[in-house]
Amino acid sequence: MSNKQSLLTIASVLFLILISLVAYKGYGFYKLKDPDPLTFWDVSDEDNGSVIDHDLWQSILTKYVKPNSSMGINLFDYAGVSDEDYEVLETYIDNMASIDPREYMKEEQKAYWINLYNAITIKVILDEYPVDTIKATGNGLIGLGPWDDKVVSIVNIELSLNNIEHGILRRIWNDNRIHYGINCASIGCPDLAPIAYTGAQLDSQLAHAAKVFINNPRGVNFVDDTLILSSIFNWFVADFGDNEINLLVDLQKHATPDLAKKIQAHNGPIEYDYDWRLNDAILANATSSNNNGANE
Repeated sequence: MSNKQSLLTIASVLFLILISLVAYKGYGFYKLKDPDPLTFWDVSDEDNGSVIDHDLWQSILTKYVKPNSSMGINLFDYAGVSDEDYEVLETYIDNMASIDPREYMKEEQKAYWINLYNAITIKVILDEYPVDTIKATGNGLIGLGPWDDKVVSIVNIELSLNNIEHGILRRIWNDNRIHYGINCASIGCPDLAPIAYTGAQLDSQLAHAAKVFINNPRGVNFVDDTLILSSIFNWFVADFGDNEINLLVDLQKHATPDLAKKIQAHNGPIEYDYDWRLNDAILANATSSNNNGANE
């Protein structure tokens, strides 16, 4: 083989690898690398009864989270965010970054990390808006998203969204309901909650978030004899019992009685799906306009 042919072969292989990476539908490479638990953060002061102030984040949620009844999900009005409220969002993130969460009780920390993750995700979208999907944002290869970008510095430690989700939240708390609380700005993701998470209400808030997601078709759906689940339950099956049998048992905990019976009785195929479109309020308006046009 000539040198020219060898170079062409190598180039072809590299191109195929690149295409595969761009097409990869994982969530920030977590399937390819398993972040070590960030044990530095696994410290708390259970005698500290003070709470972390999330009022600025709540003001953003109140103004821009838009429940959509036809879709059964919460959307976000990215296009409507004013310059003043963008500054409010930045101030909130800066305020959170100035805190050492280890000085608080564990549940207060847990709410802190979830709110911070969600606020940073909104900022990531706003910084590059308009975009069709969060996977189009970030500093890495096109289509891989922002999850490995360092996005916040806390106690002089640079952290990515992956660090917060996988290295801190999942590893320290070992609570699969965290997946229902964090939001990745996608239609297929559990809702961005309209109420900021707090340590005092966190258990009931996560239970509600789980119920809302599982009882919506993007979480659990039946099409003929096929059970279609969110890809979240495939990507993170280790958090839901490590196999589909245990996963289905876990889903029944949050399902309505009728849905729980269907899940329990299911012995057919299981497929996974996820909608990466941006959870943008404009999407709902466009869908509504198209539907109205079709009916005319």
